[in-house]
Amino acid sequence: MSSTEPLHHVGVNLRSSCFSDVDLSQSTFNDVNLSGTSFEKVALAEVKIRNANLSNLSIDDAKLVGASFANVDLSGGKIINANLSHLSIDDANLAGMSIDGVLVTDLFHAYRLQKGG
Repeated sequence: MSSTEPLHHVGVNLRSSCFSDVDLSQSTFNDVNLSGTSFEKVALAEVKIRNANLSNLSIDDAKLVGASFANVDLSGGKIINANLSHLSIDDANLAGMSIDGVLVTDLFHAYRLQKGG
């Protein structure tokens, strides 16, 4: 995996980009369009993504340890074979998003049923 300095993007269009076999740990993405973007074999540890369009995003074989997403659109996105330890997602559109083939909305529904709510 190639190591790079953390990226710091604000207000850019990175739509349909492809990030592969790279270390993007501690990068920040604010007010960006990452819709349709692919992250494959990527380290995204402690990445911070705010106010971003991540719809139809694809993450495969990635490390998102300690990453945080806030005010993001993750609709239609998919995450496969990823380390999500300590991942934080706040204020997000999760419609149609899946993790390892399971819809996130179904996971929340099952969680709420188990908690009695």
